[in-house]
Amino acid sequence: MKKIASLLLLVLALTAWKNPVAKKYDVLITHANIVNVVTGKIQPNQFIAISKGIIQQTGNMSTSISITALKIINVQNKYVMPGLWDNHVHFRGGEDLAQENKNFLPLYLAYGVTTVRDCGGDITNHLLQWRKEITDGTLAGPTIFTSGPKLDGDKPAWAGSIAVLNQKDVIKALDSLQSIPSDFVKIYDGSIQPDAYYAILKEAHQRGMKTTGHMPLTANILDAANLGLNGSEHLYYVLKSCSPKADSLSKLNMGYGVMSEIAESYDPALAEKVYKQLAKKEFFVTPTLYIGQILAHVATDDHSQDQLLPYIGKGIKATYAGRVASAKRAAKSASGDFHNKTEEVFSEMVKPMYDAGINILAGSDCGAFNSYTYPGEAIHGELKRLVKAGLTPTEALKTSFVNGPKFFDKSATYGSITKGKIADLLILDANPLVKIENIDQVNTVIAKGKVYPKSKLDKMLAAVKN
Repeated sequence: MKKIASLLLLVLALTAWKNPVAKKYDVLITHANIVNVVTGKIQPNQFIAISKGIIQQTGNMSTSISITALKIINVQNKYVMPGLWDNHVHFRGGEDLAQENKNFLPLYLAYGVTTVRDCGGDITNHLLQWRKEITDGTLAGPTIFTSGPKLDGDKPAWAGSIAVLNQKDVIKALDSLQSIPSDFVKIYDGSIQPDAYYAILKEAHQRGMKTTGHMPLTANILDAANLGLNGSEHLYYVLKSCSPKADSLSKLNMGYGVMSEIAESYDPALAEKVYKQLAKKEFFVTPTLYIGQILAHVATDDHSQDQLLPYIGKGIKATYAGRVASAKRAAKSASGDFHNKTEEVFSEMVKPMYDAGINILAGSDCGAFNSYTYPGEAIHGELKRLVKAGLTPTEALKTSFVNGPKFFDKSATYGSITKGKIADLLILDANPLVKIENIDQVNTVIAKGKVYPKSKLDKMLAAVKN
């Protein structure tokens, strides 16, 4: 039954107000178990009032209140938490794959992902248009933060990247990113040289621009952090600083083939010192454990029956072939155990980094070219891997929707269910603090105050299924 301007009188205390003044909201959620990852506890029997995409009021249902709302949702003691953030995704593949990338948007929502951090691609113009439409409410999708084009060396590894060789290039590149405007700077290590890399960090820091990404293996992450580097994507570069043999091995010009030897020489005592130094800089690290496991076995695993494969466009499926072929070649070479050796150490690094105070970010690295790492589902996989690596479910969830906003200095508007925060919410059938797998039990998603029950999410997915 459609409810228009429905009046809800919650008079659950022994005494009610004599002359209650009704407050009108867009959405009212009642009988909610709010998931509080700051305290690690559940706040039972709560209400959440939303207007204009913002949480306006919360409180216990036992309080005498008078509220009017256009839409009332009695969640019947289900669990409500902030929407998930996937802090490392990609929209890319060129103009021909723009629509297939756009079809990722409902996949994110279906898995409760209400915000993504795009780490560089070659369809920025489309991404900016989608972001505008999402903000305007004319397109269903997660909030998008983007780096815009990546910065790389004279031979960029990815299409759409900006080549940076000297200080003049640095100025031009950062001017270009600010004109977009991008939300942060993503640096890649296809061919960038250490001098240019450090120059980007210095200039970006002076401009107040956030920086993260890859780095040349001959550069040093502690030096980079001192120059203003805010974060590191993946664990290769932190791992390198935790090996006493890293500098000599890096000079062998073996590329990432040297990482297995670096992993074998990982020194926990040295690592502890490195972690503490990075933590002092309020550093962020995105481990991307889940995709690491997928790529470690992509040469032999059969993904033809994957549940989400039918939602991936033909063009993007074709981009998966490169990773598979590369993995098969590696399996026949001396570097065949590269992923297995490093991924084991990567998992060992997560809990000590977290305990040292490094800001761990949950990111999936999903998107075109990253084989069988599906939007939405992949961040669930990453959170589960973080728990397997030693974090509690509460700690793992913090790496998504608490540390994500923290990277952008937006903790005042995201990260918890309190007055004044953006109304990005995920309603679950079971408690995720007890078992991280319960994040799979999505009941309803609310993005900027707009309600998407599971039935609506299913219809959105059906529309993009191939």
